[in-house]
Amino acid sequence: MAQKILVVDDDPIMHRVLQQYLAREGYQMISAKDGPEAIALATRERPHLIILDVRMAEMDGLEVLGRLKEAEATNGIPVIIATVNADHLTQLQSETSGAAAFLTKPFRPAQLLAEIKRLLPKPAPDDTLEKH
Repeated sequence: MAQKILVVDDDPIMHRVLQQYLAREGYQMISAKDGPEAIALATRERPHLIILDVRMAEMDGLEVLGRLKEAEATNGIPVIIATVNADHLTQLQSETSGAAAFLTKPFRPAQLLAEIKRLLPKPAPDDTLEKH
C-alpha cells in the first residue's frame, strides 16, 4: 500500500506536477485546493504527510497548520510548508507552528523528495502499514 501524501495548494498546475512526480516515486497523492478542504481531508484520510502552501484564499496555510497541529486526529502528521512567500517571518511562523520542513517555491523535485524521505522513510517490503 502506497504512503499517502496530501497536497494543499490553490494552483492546479502545482497539483498536476506533484501528482506525476509523487506517483512516479511510489506515493499516493490526494489533494485539496483550500484550507477548509485540507482540514476535512486530513481528518478523514489521515495522510502520512502533508505538503501545504501558505498563500490561499479562504484560510492561509499557517492557519491550516495551526488547526492541524491542535487537532488530536492530525497533530502527528508531518507538514512541509511550500511557498513563494519565503521571508524570514513566514519561515519562523511555520517552524513555531509545527511545520517539519520549509521549502521555497519554485523548488527542485529532488529537494522535495529529500524532505519527504527524511520525514517519511519508506517501509521495508515486509513491514505492514497501519491503516489510516
